[in-house]
Amino acid sequence: MAGAAGSRPAGAQAPAYPTRTVTIVAPFAAGGSTDLIARLIAQPLSARLGQQFVIDNRAGANGAVGCGFVARARPDGYTLLVTPNSTYAINPHLYASLPYNQERDFAPIGLLVQNGFFLCVRGDSRFRTVGDLVAAARAAPDTISFGSGGIGSANHLAPEMFAAANGIKLQHVPYRGSGPGMQAVMSGEIPMSFVDTGVALPFMRSGELRALAVSSEQRSPQAPDVPTLAESGTPGLNASSDFAMFAPANTPDPIIRRLSQAVVEGLRTPDLRERLQSLSIDPVGGSPEAFPAYLAAESAKWRDVIRARDIRVE
Repeated sequence: MAGAAGSRPAGAQAPAYPTRTVTIVAPFAAGGSTDLIARLIAQPLSARLGQQFVIDNRAGANGAVGCGFVARARPDGYTLLVTPNSTYAINPHLYASLPYNQERDFAPIGLLVQNGFFLCVRGDSRFRTVGDLVAAARAAPDTISFGSGGIGSANHLAPEMFAAANGIKLQHVPYRGSGPGMQAVMSGEIPMSFVDTGVALPFMRSGELRALAVSSEQRSPQAPDVPTLAESGTPGLNASSDFAMFAPANTPDPIIRRLSQAVVEGLRTPDLRERLQSLSIDPVGGSPEAFPAYLAAESAKWRDVIRARDIRVE
């Protein structure tokens, strides 16, 4: 997978932009990490470009519904997509047929942020450490379930990697987004989930969730008492949700560049950086030109996980 479809040549003319409200499609349910990131990035875009950027949650089929909607939208810059790596680097390896073609149907605006995972259980869970969880799973294989944002989502594949590294079997329960999956942990419906750091932290602080470990290489400054997975006996698990912004293919290049510049500048503002860092979300930023190389590497990484774990869409 070499990259996403480009936009029109640099010399193409585009009208003044934007002159009206812009819709950002988040292809997962409200309350999850995609919704959160889309709303956070909409604020500096509105401030810099002088028009409202509103969020439209279109969940379903692990993000394919919302992505397909944007793929068919007019390429005029008024319908955009904020989405995690599950839709652009994982879905193409899972689904024989999708309502979008990542290479053909989208023009990348750029990478936005990277978000690790907390391995979360309910606040009153019997599991106090990763060791407790692994021991229970070894004693009774296939009895411990985990929730995810859908088959093939990054927080589905990360627990699969975790299970393989520890020689255990876990049952997967897919939801329509990471938010509903997290709610299922707090309600006691399922015992665990890998939850995006930005979504989990408020509920960890309230005591509704307990984090046993974090998937990043370093401990989160916002939760310094939570060990890394490597410190907890599971080294080498490098998994994150990486969020990017796209426009429909053939969106005029001046519009792509205006949006990309506004995104990069927005991610540099102290207010947004402080807000992201308070949620243990790393602002990345990146140009449209840099995205294809990143996408090729990210796609290959998740392709290998899917093949090794023989993950299939039922």
